[in-house]
Amino acid sequence: MELIQDTADLSAYLAADEVIDHHHPVVRATAARLAEEVADSYAYAQAAYEFVRDTVPHSADTDDPRVTWRASDVLALRTGICHAKAHALAALLRAEDIPTALCYQRLTHDDGGGHVLHGLVAVRFRGAWHRQDPRGNKPGVDARFSLDGERLAWVPDPASDEADHPVLYAAPHPAVVGALKAARDRPHLWRTLPGGL
Repeated sequence: MELIQDTADLSAYLAADEVIDHHHPVVRATAARLAEEVADSYAYAQAAYEFVRDTVPHSADTDDPRVTWRASDVLALRTGICHAKAHALAALLRAEDIPTALCYQRLTHDDGGGHVLHGLVAVRFRGAWHRQDPRGNKPGVDARFSLDGERLAWVPDPASDEADHPVLYAAPHPAVVGALKAARDRPHLWRTLPGGL
């Protein structure tokens, strides 16, 4: 699949906004702590990825009802669904000047009834984009940071009408952000997350 930037302006993939608030002190402090322990931007990207994947539990795995959507809140509260974790990772990467996009997959909903969007990121290294999934590992899920072939949580099944969306968004998709902001709790969010773009 060919990944497609939604804007040719690479600086858009470094921007801060209400969701990817990499100017926030919590994001800055976390980024600085991670950067102290690595030698280069590649090692930083891997460290940031593993930090979000492994130290911010996916709220469905822990049955946490809270809904986070802003990167700084995800890092402060240490909880979030895939989209929230992708926002946090994007903020940490952009804080260290690594171009990062938001991207999506259409997957079968956990309850088997319809589809839901799954959120991940893409980082730009070696002149190309590389998708990464910080969702968090669990039995049956073994996502890893990789620039040499994707190691994502899931591979969409076309027979189940699942699909990878090729667009690399500079800002989180408004339908996703709207659902996250409007959700009273995670069970409510599960009923209102979009099934496609």
